[in-house]
Amino acid sequence: MPASEKVENSKRLTIRPGIKVWLARAITTAIIWTIFAQIIALRELLGPILLKGMPYCFSSPIVFRIGEKSLVPTKVVLPPKRIYKNNGYLMVSCNGGLNQMRAAICDMVAIARQLNVTLIVPELDKTSFWADPSDFQDIFDVDHFITSLRDEVRILKQLPTRVKKRVEQGLSFTMSPISWSNITYYENQILPLLLKHKVVHLNRTDARLANNGLHTDIQKLRCRVNFNALRFTSQIEELGRRIVKILRERGPFIVLHLRYEMDMLAFSGCAHGCDSKEEEELTRMRYAYPMWKEKVINSELKRKEGLCPLTPDEIALTLTALGIDHNVQIYIAAGEIYGGEKRMASLLREFPNLVRKETLLQPSDLMDFQNHSSQMAALDYLVSLESDIFIPTYDGNMAKVVEGHRRFLGFKKTILLDRRLLVNLIDQYSNGSLSWDEFSIAIKEAHVYRMGNPKRRIVIPDRPKEEDYFYSNPHECLQLIDEPLESTLLS
Repeated sequence: MPASEKVENSKRLTIRPGIKVWLARAITTAIIWTIFAQIIALRELLGPILLKGMPYCFSSPIVFRIGEKSLVPTKVVLPPKRIYKNNGYLMVSCNGGLNQMRAAICDMVAIARQLNVTLIVPELDKTSFWADPSDFQDIFDVDHFITSLRDEVRILKQLPTRVKKRVEQGLSFTMSPISWSNITYYENQILPLLLKHKVVHLNRTDARLANNGLHTDIQKLRCRVNFNALRFTSQIEELGRRIVKILRERGPFIVLHLRYEMDMLAFSGCAHGCDSKEEEELTRMRYAYPMWKEKVINSELKRKEGLCPLTPDEIALTLTALGIDHNVQIYIAAGEIYGGEKRMASLLREFPNLVRKETLLQPSDLMDFQNHSSQMAALDYLVSLESDIFIPTYDGNMAKVVEGHRRFLGFKKTILLDRRLLVNLIDQYSNGSLSWDEFSIAIKEAHVYRMGNPKRRIVIPDRPKEEDYFYSNPHECLQLIDEPLESTLLS
């Protein structure tokens, strides 16, 4: 090779000093990011098996800011897949509202794990009173749900083609499992059906797994699904953050889950505070829904037993008696209140800072959520988790699941109203049997230890419906202490 060509090639291979510096910086940056990724991976693998990361309210991706640019690690470290012999495919159709379905999904994951089957992403209820057309992926981050649980159970978005053909040919098995069943029921009754038919479809999933008597690993998996895997979509979380930010900028806030809505009143037969025309309307609605089995209901008797949601008038008296600051923000987590502004007048008069998502946001912000009750409920759920105090007026599914989630987040204050005692005290105060001071003292004393304090779940053998609900107090997943915590109110 001529000398001139050698010199030319040598020049091409020569790295100039400036390029050397740039290359060194690039290599150093790559090494730093590699080390960082390894640290995150190690943290994920060595972290507690129950829950990876901080307690969940909103998902919080790790973001590092350099100058004005945001660098978000693109590599997501996933838990290793669990390898097991697949015993079949479990399809589930959830029933009820958002939180009833949420608890059911947690149960179904635990059951699928114990039976060593593949779970198909649950189908959500579209035929209930709310008629919400939302699919699973419209409410929850479906990819996170699948990947975050891959070390426990295999979850697919849909059946494999060959298996789907079996279902289309009628070779699967559909049933409603017995409610409040222990895991042995699923091992002895459902697993043989899975082995025989390959696909079993459970068409009702609410309260199908027992509260108590389950292995700790099962209980902790239910918690892991509830508090980590069931993450709302980014659209829902972003709007939830915005609502909380607006509220926080104005000061402390209480969330009042005011379940004085038409469907609840019609279903429960509670008509206290309604006129005769409204009572007739509620009765017609109750008879219009065949799945609501109880038709003839004594409203006043049910109220005295503490089985009715408190009215806005009753809750106004209760909050005042508890010593809640009249100027505090109260976020109403509910649908349309039955009776509208007229029914809310006394509560608004006592607590003028009543707000709702509809009053905090522009109509355009909620446009995509209209006619999607579960997505609207998801927004209320997120705000409820973040509130200074959460007060449900009825112990429905949302009240119970939020109570349990707030316990998990550090026993955040939740005032669990004793409705049976309250309505009795309210009636005595209203007829003059109690003075205001006597009324207020009695209510405060009754609720000192009803603030979501640490406690063991109550077990009532052979009466699972009457014992404490697992999702309102999942004590197996919580750091309990021997003595109840003292609680104070805002004022």
